[in-house]
Amino acid sequence: MINAALQHAARQHDSHQAELFDFLRLPSISTDPAYAAPTAATADWLAERLTAAGLENVRVIPTARHPLVYADWLHAGPDAPTVLIYGHYDVQPADPLELWDTPPFEPQVRDDYVYARGAADDKGQVYIHVKAAEAYLRAAGRLPLNVKFLIEGEEEIGSANLRAFIPHNRDLLAADSALVSDSAILGPDRPALVYSLRGNCHVLLDITGPSRDLHSGTYGGSINNPLNALGHLLAKLKNEFGHVMIPGFYDRVRPLSLEERELLAQFPISETEWLAQTGAPALWGEPEYTLVERIGARPTLDVTGMWGGYIGEGSKTILPSAAHAKISMRLVPDQEPAEIAALFEQFVRDTLPPSVRATVRVGGGSRAALIDRDTPPMRAAAAAYETTFGRPPVFMREGGSIPVVTDFGDQLGLPTVLMGFGLPGDRIHSPNERFYLPNFHKGIETSIRYLALLAAQSAADPA
Repeated sequence: MINAALQHAARQHDSHQAELFDFLRLPSISTDPAYAAPTAATADWLAERLTAAGLENVRVIPTARHPLVYADWLHAGPDAPTVLIYGHYDVQPADPLELWDTPPFEPQVRDDYVYARGAADDKGQVYIHVKAAEAYLRAAGRLPLNVKFLIEGEEEIGSANLRAFIPHNRDLLAADSALVSDSAILGPDRPALVYSLRGNCHVLLDITGPSRDLHSGTYGGSINNPLNALGHLLAKLKNEFGHVMIPGFYDRVRPLSLEERELLAQFPISETEWLAQTGAPALWGEPEYTLVERIGARPTLDVTGMWGGYIGEGSKTILPSAAHAKISMRLVPDQEPAEIAALFEQFVRDTLPPSVRATVRVGGGSRAALIDRDTPPMRAAAAAYETTFGRPPVFMREGGSIPVVTDFGDQLGLPTVLMGFGLPGDRIHSPNERFYLPNFHKGIETSIRYLALLAAQSAADPA
């Protein structure tokens, strides 16, 4: 079965790529209501491809915002394991458009990379598993285990409707493990298995002062400027070493054990490569932690946007009536998003003077995920990577967040494998996002091997 599937996939390189490019042309921007129709059309397109792949019970499931796409193949028998494959078809906005070398929804290939919004995050990666399942069904007529697909359209905006869907649909989503490809490996020939994801807590801060913009000459010095107040507040959130200064912020942070620090120390990260990827002049952050610890095992707080006043050409001498900031906090195991949001709001109340008012709106949050590294699915994933890439994967913590991974564990009791195929320089969420096409094809091969190995591992070690 596995050889037939691998041979079929190898013969379909060109058609697989062409379908991926069709997927990338669909502007499924979940955060912008103007793109609701194209996002829904993307769900329909994906459902058609799952049907064409030979999967069954394909459904586009409406939600309060963007639809879910479900499909399955359940003929391997009741004793065979079931894997739930998750991904997302929604993408980040393409702005700023002027920084793209080519249009974001017109895929272009340069030096074996396809450039397009969503190429690595997550269309290229989720489509790997669609094609792997198709290879088995076309070449062998069956899969080595039972498979369910759940692909959502709101991951980039917090997965609120999926997270509400899961507890009411436990039977539909029942499985033995989950598989997610929405992360990166270390390099084209350097596979890695992610065993931890940071959680997140997003807040929007509005600071208001006067009831309207005021003349800065007439009123300056007598009325507090909300932009000035915002600047003072933001400067107090972190010190010069990167430590968050909100009281209680670190109280629940689970310390890194000596064993895990030794494991992370084996992670082959180069400070020179990191600076080259980012374009930053120097590293920065908590000096008592290594680079690899800072980017995956420590919580963060970052201002991701701020605005207020006049920002057009020339000057306009005003005291603006309002100032705004967006704050992103990445959380680690044992931190609770709701508690962190409450601590943030209390810090704002305690810090701002009575000459301005503040409103804190919580934009969403999720807890961190920490995955057991020694389970049959993880061992199968390691073996699949090693066979395909010719070297064993390293274990790594990922600094980003995939909220639904925690829900899979809490709500469905599923161990999750995070099998990424992106690269560190893929520029996800930025202009000129890209995906390395050789890894798209290697990913299909790895997925084919993983499904077979997972079936065999589970049979050998049912526990």
